[in-house]
Amino acid sequence: MARFTKPKITSKLLRRKVSKVANEDFGTAGKPVNTSHPFYFGFMVTIGALLALTMLQALASASAVFILIIISIFLAAGLNPAVLFFQNRGLNRGASVGAVMASVLLFVAAFIAIAVPPLLDQGNQLLENAPVLIKDLNNNAFINDLNNKYGVIDSLQTRIDSLIKDGQFAITAFGGVIGVGKAVVSGLVSTITILVLTLYFLASLPQVINIALRFVPATRRDRVSKLTNAIVGRIGSFVGGQAIIAALAATFILIMGLIIGMPYPGPLAMVVLICGFIPLVGHFIGMSIVTVVSLTDSLTTAAIALGAYILYVQIENYVITPRIMRKSLAIPGLVTIIAALLGASLLGLVGGLLAVPIAAAVLLILDEVVFPRADQA
Repeated sequence: MARFTKPKITSKLLRRKVSKVANEDFGTAGKPVNTSHPFYFGFMVTIGALLALTMLQALASASAVFILIIISIFLAAGLNPAVLFFQNRGLNRGASVGAVMASVLLFVAAFIAIAVPPLLDQGNQLLENAPVLIKDLNNNAFINDLNNKYGVIDSLQTRIDSLIKDGQFAITAFGGVIGVGKAVVSGLVSTITILVLTLYFLASLPQVINIALRFVPATRRDRVSKLTNAIVGRIGSFVGGQAIIAALAATFILIMGLIIGMPYPGPLAMVVLICGFIPLVGHFIGMSIVTVVSLTDSLTTAAIALGAYILYVQIENYVITPRIMRKSLAIPGLVTIIAALLGASLLGLVGGLLAVPIAAAVLLILDEVVFPRADQA
C-alpha cells in the first residue's frame, strides 16, 4: 500500500511567499505635509481643542470611575517596591505580585476581624449611656457655663425629645440606617474594584511603562526610562513614608490608650493606622472615633484623649511628616504642605493623596531637565 506523505514547505518556498506579500503594491506615498502652513496649524489647534473638550466631558461624566483608576495606579506604583523586594529574592513577577496582594488582603481581613466588632460594641454602649453622658456634661462647671450662655445642651435635649414625641425619631433613624447601608455597599464595591484594578496594574506595570516609552524618540528613550523609573520609585517612597507616619500615629494611640485606660486601645490604633493614609481629614476622622469611644468610659478620659491627639497631630504635621517626606522624597517640608493643600483644594481627597508624589516628580524633572538647560543657556 502506497504511503501518503504530507508535502513539506521548504524555506525557499516560505521566502517566496513572504517576498510576494512584501512586494504587494499599496500605492505611492504622498508628499510630506507642510507643517509650516497656517492652515495646518489652525487645523491641528482646532482638533486638539475639540479632543481636549471631549476628554474633559468624558472625564466629568465618568469622574467616579476615573478616580478609582487613578487610585489604583497610585497604589500599584506604591506597592511596586514591595514586588521588587520579592523579585530580588528569586520570585518571578507574578508570584511577587501574588505575595504582595495576599499580604494586603490579610491585613484588610485582620483589620475587619479585630477592629470592627469592638467599635460596633462601643457604639451600642455609647447609645445606651447617652443620657448619663448628657447628665455628666450638665454637671461639669465649664460645660454648664457654656450651656447657660448659649443653651447648647438644652437645645440638643429639646431636639431629641421633640423627635421622640413626634414619632420622627424612628423615621430618621431608619433613613439613617438605609443611608449607612448604601454607603457600606458602595464602599465595598469601590474597595473590591480598586483591589482588582491594582492587581492588574501591578502585574502589568513594566509592560505599561515599556509601551509608553515607545512613544519617545529612540535617542531620548534611555533617559526618559530612567526618569520614569525614578518617578515610580518616588511614589513608592511616598507610600512607604506615609505608612511609617500612620504606624507612628497608631503606636501613639496604643500607648496613650494603655496609659489613660481608654477602651479598646488596640482596635482604635488600627483605625488610626487606616485613617493615617487619608489625606488632610484622616486624623480628623480618627480623632472623632477615638473621642467618641473614650466617652463610653468617662468624660475625663475623652478630654485627655482628645487633647493628647490634637497635640500629637501638631507634632506630626510640623515635625514628623516634613522630616520623613523630605528624606524619602527629597522635597522641602514647605513644598509638601503646600502641595497637599493645593491638591486637596483642586481634587479633594484624591488630589491631596496624589499632590505630594506629583510635586516630587515635578522637582525631579526640574532638577534633571529644566535647570541644567537653564544653566547651559
